[in-house]
Amino acid sequence: MELSELVAFIAGIISSVMFVSSHVPMLLKAYRTRDLHSYSSLNIVLINIGNLIYWLYIIKLPLGPIWLLHTFYTLSSGLLLILYCRLYLSHTMSWYICRFHLKKCV
Repeated sequence: MELSELVAFIAGIISSVMFVSSHVPMLLKAYRTRDLHSYSSLNIVLINIGNLIYWLYIIKLPLGPIWLLHTFYTLSSGLLLILYCRLYLSHTMSWYICRFHLKKCV
């Protein structure tokens, strides 16, 4: 491995660790507080679609730091999507069901 390749590889590892460490507190807070009001549903969906499309590019690259970083991004955005669906969609659906049944009973 040439020196320039080694420098690029080490830079990739360092930046990947920095990106991951910047996202972990956000994910922990979202999981602990169950508050995702700062995220829009469109943003969460677009991030997940973008990650899936980006895998078409990543799959052609040799194994390296980008694989670990993008795997983390894919898993973390998938987790946000699951949390969002569990917390907000189930709450919204139960609200509509209760509202429908109350109107029906009255």
